[in-house]
Amino acid sequence: MIPVRGYEGQKVAVLGLGRSGMAAAKALEAGCAEVLAWDDSVEARAGAENAGLTLHDLSKVNAFEGVATLIVSPGIPHFYPEPNPIIAAAWDAGVPVDNDIGLFFRSFATRDWDKFDVMPQVVAVTGSNGKSTTAALTHHILEATGKPTQLAGNIGRGVLDIEPAEDGSVVVLELSSYQTDLARALTPDIAVFTNLTADHLDRHGGMGGYFAAKRRLFVEGAPDCAVVGVDEAEGRFLANQLSIGPTDDRIIRISSGQKLSGPGWHVFAKKGFLSEWRKGRQIASIDLRGIKSLPGAHNHQNACAAYAACRRLGLAPKVIEQAFISFKGLAHRSQIVAEANGVTFVNDSKATNAESAARALQTFDSIRWIAGGLAKDGGIAELSPHLGAVVKAYLIGHSARDFALQLGNTPHEICETMDRAVEMALDDAQSGDTVLLAPAAASFDQYPNFEIRGEDFTENVQRALN
Repeated sequence: MIPVRGYEGQKVAVLGLGRSGMAAAKALEAGCAEVLAWDDSVEARAGAENAGLTLHDLSKVNAFEGVATLIVSPGIPHFYPEPNPIIAAAWDAGVPVDNDIGLFFRSFATRDWDKFDVMPQVVAVTGSNGKSTTAALTHHILEATGKPTQLAGNIGRGVLDIEPAEDGSVVVLELSSYQTDLARALTPDIAVFTNLTADHLDRHGGMGGYFAAKRRLFVEGAPDCAVVGVDEAEGRFLANQLSIGPTDDRIIRISSGQKLSGPGWHVFAKKGFLSEWRKGRQIASIDLRGIKSLPGAHNHQNACAAYAACRRLGLAPKVIEQAFISFKGLAHRSQIVAEANGVTFVNDSKATNAESAARALQTFDSIRWIAGGLAKDGGIAELSPHLGAVVKAYLIGHSARDFALQLGNTPHEICETMDRAVEMALDDAQSGDTVLLAPAAASFDQYPNFEIRGEDFTENVQRALN
């Protein structure tokens, strides 16, 4: 645990008692703050009370009297589509609002670091797609080289749940826009921006607000090094704003699909090969084509981002290449769950929107595509250019019939449920096919989350094959 510093003897309110809220409350208590906990959920409040926390109804008049700060869990909207009433009350009372990420960055460094030979570092990864894989891959590379490292944030453990830093250790954080938007302290040593596509727009009031939330990590965080994906205009803008000139190697530009040129520091993947260029000459090259855990252009971009961060940390290209080969991938993200009779079964349940589903559809040939769920705005209309490899679609969930209307001439079957979709896809599949779960929709019509949806797919595949 990271004890939170700076609130000794003060009252700190915590709103939202899920994983991050409970960890924040315990870390605040460890730092000798007086925690006042609240959640709209009766069950969450009961759990907090059983854990020994003091409940304090933050919705009451004068609830913030004597409170030094309010810590808010990431799922609670503080601005758009409208401020949570409790957060608005904190504003009116002049009480600063922060989150667990802000507490982490103000508390992680301690006087014990004066005894270390090598200062600990923090790598923070954000972006729309690929940040989980990039963070996990970076962590895996560091682990594979024997470096003390921890993975936390939006993946792995809560940021305040991790252990205090060791000599030369590296913490890798995955940070969502919900987390970067509100944190009052953001001071990573290396910050990574993978890409930007439309997501969470209601929470941020549009693409401008969404990008602004991501941008805070770089502009307010002022990292020593920024790894920036430049395949979208927002990334090119960000890299340009951070750079002081063409040779500024504090900025590492990354890309998947285009060769980057110029005197700066570049890492890009093209036709399956990762290349590192610096000062106008090639430094290293890695063949990614045979690495099954990193299939497709989107994963090649993730590889570029992780490679760049690890190079900035001082690791050699050959060492990183060997760690790429041993990486097992992440569950629910282009995860190969079975191979039988020439058919590959891939769980990409994390593909919860059309953009991420498009990346999966461009990765494999001869696809038996399982899609559907709780559709997002626009459904799958924008996927029309990416359906060339789809032999047949098997549609599930609330959006099944709507998706069927958007598929045009692509063969499809309305299956409703996962077990029926897996059964039909397996019956139809031939050697060389890939049965791909890439839902292009949220899971909440049939499942609590995308993880359980992916597990259901995997269990159905294994049951059907046995």
